[in-house]
Amino acid sequence: MAKTFEKAVTGFNHNIKHKGKVYHVQTEDSGIANPHIITHLFVGGNILASKKTSYADILGAENLQEVVRELMEEQHKEMLRNLINGVYDNIDSVAAVRHYQPGQLATDQEAAQTKLSPGINPSPPPPQPLPPEVIAARELKEKPKINEVGVETLFGEDLISEKSLDEVILSYLAGEGDAT
Repeated sequence: MAKTFEKAVTGFNHNIKHKGKVYHVQTEDSGIANPHIITHLFVGGNILASKKTSYADILGAENLQEVVRELMEEQHKEMLRNLINGVYDNIDSVAAVRHYQPGQLATDQEAAQTKLSPGINPSPPPPQPLPPEVIAARELKEKPKINEVGVETLFGEDLISEKSLDEVILSYLAGEGDAT
């Protein structure tokens, strides 16, 4: 019988600054009782995009934990790739949802705009014919970057510096701009 893992595989979290905004990418495994992997892209505390993948069809795999880990890594990288390739640049959840700081209340005008008359339901947004990932992938003008080993990567290998941490910190504090 195949050996299974008892707990969910540890997930991934990355903060990425893209076009002046900080995005958070989070990938989680729900475990064998609910076998799916979910990745969310957050901006400003709102979920901008999500991807959910079931692995119920491979629960009997001999090395299930390793396979799930690989699936998680690939799904996480895919969301990061889509982010840096501009897939989500035109999706602006921040404009659609007003953010409030703790203790901050909506003005009377803002509150009036969000209230609906009793019995009237807002119409649902029209469905998108294709997911943004598919549209963006079709519109890519340049291929994803391949590193010197021939592997596609997003985890900042091109940002790795030969400087020590102390040198990077001193460069930053001295205001030398991009301390890489």
